[in-house]
Amino acid sequence: MLARMTTETQPDLTPSNPNILSPLEARVLGCLIEKELTTPDIYPLTLNALVNAANQRNNRNPILAATHEDIEHALDGLRQKRLATHFAGAEARVAKFRHMLDQVYPMESTARVILAELLLRGPQTTAELRTRGERMAAMPATVGELEQILADLAARAEPLARKLPPQRGQKEARWAQLLTGEPVADAPEATPVTVTQTLPPEVEQRLAALEAEVARLRNELETLHKALGGA
Repeated sequence: MLARMTTETQPDLTPSNPNILSPLEARVLGCLIEKELTTPDIYPLTLNALVNAANQRNNRNPILAATHEDIEHALDGLRQKRLATHFAGAEARVAKFRHMLDQVYPMESTARVILAELLLRGPQTTAELRTRGERMAAMPATVGELEQILADLAARAEPLARKLPPQRGQKEARWAQLLTGEPVADAPEATPVTVTQTLPPEVEQRLAALEAEVARLRNELETLHKALGGA
């Protein structure tokens, strides 16, 4: 089952605290961080590429069916929070967007990867984060090293992560990001039908390459369309 987001439901996702991200803003920010690392040749991203990234079925939890209007609304929110910006390069014929996370929350690269994973998939164990983060960058050699990076995120003056107690019937604690506000400690994970299986790194890389090629072709079509005057 897809979690659908429409322009009618979008206002309900906007938190009362202007510094807290809505769920869709978190998804878009996570996508921008992820694609900068996995498909740098098409980054910054066009609106179409962002819609595809937000709705893709692998490496996402929950799976969404966000519209272009939804993503534009989320981008507006991120730009107001100075976490995203419009890219206006000399050769940019189509509007593109990039994240500004480091300007607001400076951090080292591994921490940025982990934060992106938490934004894209929700609470996860340290072992899960280490395995899943490999598709974006080399992860620490041990779980203990990664645990320290997470602890550093939690110990910031403005904490960005928090360790949750183990879920009922599970032994390992999970970590959650705090950009969308305080997590509910006893909230169950998303319904199993929306959980995607973690793929081997080589498969993840091949998928990322395919996504980059599709996005490149879309960009060429958009550029050609504009060159023809929208005909």
